[in-house]
Amino acid sequence: MGDKPTSTPLFSSAVSYGNLLFIAGVGAHFPGDIKAHTAHVLDEIQKQLENAGSSMDKVLKCSVFLNDLKDYKGMNEVFKGRFGENPPVRTTIAAAGGIPGDSLVEMDVIAYI
Repeated sequence: MGDKPTSTPLFSSAVSYGNLLFIAGVGAHFPGDIKAHTAHVLDEIQKQLENAGSSMDKVLKCSVFLNDLKDYKGMNEVFKGRFGENPPVRTTIAAAGGIPGDSLVEMDVIAYI
């Protein structure tokens, strides 16, 4: 009866351009506190980096989106040291409208390969 339409993804989870790797926002969509959510997000980012031939040590920029600014200290406790001796530049904001999927934190990164 004809071809079925194919759906186009809304966005890519990771894109490389030259030796740069851009990883889209990763959240934690399960019950838990900011420390559990931050650890999960960083673990997932690390997996994506390594699968692409990069690593946490090669992250140049990290954006952190908190559901509530009160979680800043707890997020920092888990974040500290995860990117090696020379951590990336970072921007941290509290999202006024919250983070989709009830995650307490979402992060995206730019790294080199």
